[in-house]
Amino acid sequence: MPAASQTPTRRRAHEQDAPVPAPRLRARPRRPTALWPYLLITPTLAGTAYLLLYPLIRSVVISFQHFRTGELIRGGAALVGLDNYREVLGSPEFWAVVRRTLVWTAVNVVLIMVISTAVALMITRLRRRMRLAVMSGLVLTWATPVLAATTIFQWLFQSRLGVVNWLLVTLGFESFRDYTWFADGTSTFVILVALVVWQSVPFAALTLYAGLTTIPAELYEAARIDGATGRQVFADVTFPILRPLFGLIASLEVIWVFKCFAQIWAISRGGPGGATTTLPVYAFQVAQSLHKYDLGSAISTLTVLILVAVLITHLRRMLKHEGEQL
Repeated sequence: MPAASQTPTRRRAHEQDAPVPAPRLRARPRRPTALWPYLLITPTLAGTAYLLLYPLIRSVVISFQHFRTGELIRGGAALVGLDNYREVLGSPEFWAVVRRTLVWTAVNVVLIMVISTAVALMITRLRRRMRLAVMSGLVLTWATPVLAATTIFQWLFQSRLGVVNWLLVTLGFESFRDYTWFADGTSTFVILVALVVWQSVPFAALTLYAGLTTIPAELYEAARIDGATGRQVFADVTFPILRPLFGLIASLEVIWVFKCFAQIWAISRGGPGGATTTLPVYAFQVAQSLHKYDLGSAISTLTVLILVAVLITHLRRMLKHEGEQL
């Protein structure tokens, strides 16, 4: 029968049996609010790139140029390739400064980690009020500006009016009357170590204390029931659990101590006799005092590379221990 002769009832039934096309999914327009997080952090990222990346890149570029006072004034620095690096690496003074910097870093980081661990363990054993007082003192020490703390240490070790000399003389050490601490390289080095350790211990101690509070008390109770001593409890329970935290703090302290400049420059300017000259101080001396900005940039670049090498070595050793535990 022709389609035109179909009754309306049959035509409606046929239309109902026909497959209904699936509705098209329209792409939802991207909301403008989804871009807000990226727009909000853009100024921070731009500022970080300008303040950190640009000086680093600029320093690397200058290290491959002949860049002295003339080029600083009139511009037009010429490329010299690796000549600046050859001159720096061929200098015995540079390698002496590298050794001194490594010794400086090792002494400070070891003292910081040992003292901070002892302070953190002590805090866990104090009562609430005493714990609050000690932690408040640590926070105030940590909040003290670098130059203010440096000035305090200069006053403490002043030859005539210093508290340290007065105390030693009072205790019967007459040889320290009017003793000039900053005239001797070894004593100046020791004072700077004491200053840096004093400034660094609060951060490390408070961070370790926060980590100690996360260790379940049941582990310590089980160790004491087994007859473990305090040293064994620390070696078998505390340190293995907090090993990643110890590694992180040590890495941060290596960075902070290695690039330490303000304290050294304010107290001794790298003296006396170069006894406290580390790589950052040496780079500044060459660039600013001798106006050899190209050599100073080469020393700065090598300083960054040495620091990266030290950190990679430390992190690889830490990850190796973590892999052995797993």
